[in-house]
Amino acid sequence: MCGIAGLAGGDAIRHEKTIAAMGALQHYRGPDGTMHAAAGDGRAVLAMNTLLIVDPQAMPGPYLDRATGLLLAFNGEIYNWRQQAAAWGIEVHERESDAHFLLRAWAKIGPSCLDGLDGMFALALYDPRIAKLFLARDRLGEKPLYWRLDGGRLAFASEVTTLTRYGPAPLVLRPEVTAIETPTGVDTPFQGIQLLAPATLLTFDTTTSSIDQMAWWHLEDRAPFTGTYTEALAKFSTALAEQIPLRVPGCDFALLLSGGLDSAVLAYLMRPPVCVTVRYQGQDRLDESSTAKVIARDIGAELIVVEPNHVDFTTVLPHMMRALDYPMGNASTFSEHMAYRKISDLGLRVVVGGLGPDEFLMGYVRQALVLFGPDAVLAAGMDAYKPLAAKLMHAADEPLDPAEAVTRLILRGPDPQGRVRALAADAFDRAGGDLARGLTLADLATAWRPLVMTSDKLASA
Repeated sequence: MCGIAGLAGGDAIRHEKTIAAMGALQHYRGPDGTMHAAAGDGRAVLAMNTLLIVDPQAMPGPYLDRATGLLLAFNGEIYNWRQQAAAWGIEVHERESDAHFLLRAWAKIGPSCLDGLDGMFALALYDPRIAKLFLARDRLGEKPLYWRLDGGRLAFASEVTTLTRYGPAPLVLRPEVTAIETPTGVDTPFQGIQLLAPATLLTFDTTTSSIDQMAWWHLEDRAPFTGTYTEALAKFSTALAEQIPLRVPGCDFALLLSGGLDSAVLAYLMRPPVCVTVRYQGQDRLDESSTAKVIARDIGAELIVVEPNHVDFTTVLPHMMRALDYPMGNASTFSEHMAYRKISDLGLRVVVGGLGPDEFLMGYVRQALVLFGPDAVLAAGMDAYKPLAAKLMHAADEPLDPAEAVTRLILRGPDPQGRVRALAADAFDRAGGDLARGLTLADLATAWRPLVMTSDKLASA
């Protein structure tokens, strides 16, 4: 977990102390040091909070390419950096990491290098040759990056509160917060501060103060699989076996382990030394610790069971609120926080969790309700979901529009301006008639952001 912050503009160097202070506000994101650096032309100052994972002996950022003057602040990890370095003919020296590779890749081929990166990241790169700052996020937005304009300057940071302390940012109630408890799109509850969208490249010209944004990847452009189910299962299994080991941290780490399929697959393929699960006294229906115990025993891992209570909740609530910055519609917030606290107490700095399979593999009951209808789901023995299925009641013989069905299932309050309904409709339009793809896109537009943002914020805090 790293953090980045900075400022670009014609007089950025005059605000160097401010950027240093912005980096210091996020110090907990980088236990291996917080540093800042100014570009050679004085038009950008970047700060970075460094957590060294790829190589504990590597130099902390920001990173400078002396040949070109490029300056990089980087949060995240590129899993295929060694393979891409060989493919692109980029030399990486001992005690250097994926960040050094990225800096040289950008110097060699520019922003198009993003297409070849397999990882989770948020980056800021300043190129003094053209006096432009580039901000970019990974395909699914696993790492956060906020930005705001200040006259002819652009400020950015990994934490929204870092930018609220940079300058005034009045609170704004986004209408969708009443509907799903989380802002959507690029909006935040702070006027003038935006979240850079996933898979987006922002370019800021420090000479003209102009901004250009472009999406460098689209999920809906991926060609659908056309083989049989057996062929799909074989291909997916191969992809998991090849890709997950690339994501194994190069240090001791813990895995958040439930009784679910996603974290179980990670456990068997990553072989973590420590697994952590959470259970609550008197909630046997939700207790998956027995399954977690079997998995941990199979892989020879230590299993730690965290059992929070109401006293823990009242004690840690203020800290959770500060860490989250603004409302996040995530039912597992407290459980995650207590798990991260325990992992931190163990002296471990890296934790792995499984996010995404439900969104991409139709793992939610609400997706089954849309795909097969409430009658089929209830007939399959899922009576516990009758209240959810009841939301799809409508006039007989009138098919329910998928976007309307999804909206009914995810709303937790009023949607006065129809923001959530519009997001769902847009998702199905972009899916081009593929119902499952539309469900994935709808989840990414509504439910995904609080999941990844909660994990990032609570783990870093």
